[in-house]
Amino acid sequence: MTIHEAKTHLSRLIRRVVRGGAVVITRGIPVARLVPVTAESAGMRRLGLDAGLVAIEETFDEPLPQEVATAFTWRACPRAQ
Repeated sequence: MTIHEAKTHLSRLIRRVVRGGAVVITRGIPVARLVPVTAESAGMRRLGLDAGLVAIEETFDEPLPQEVATAFTWRACPRAQ
């Protein structure tokens, strides 16, 4: 299908693609393909794929030791002094 035909019949082409088809658009040679959007091609991620791969320790929310907490303060930066 030429670009002109595709522009003229876009609504019809989208209906065809939604039903699972694909359309090749040409400009003398094939230049594009109109295909259905999948969750993967839309950049959508399935939640829970990494479930069970990470463990959070029970001590995660406890305060940091003072020497570690101090390292994260502005005053601990040698250039700040």
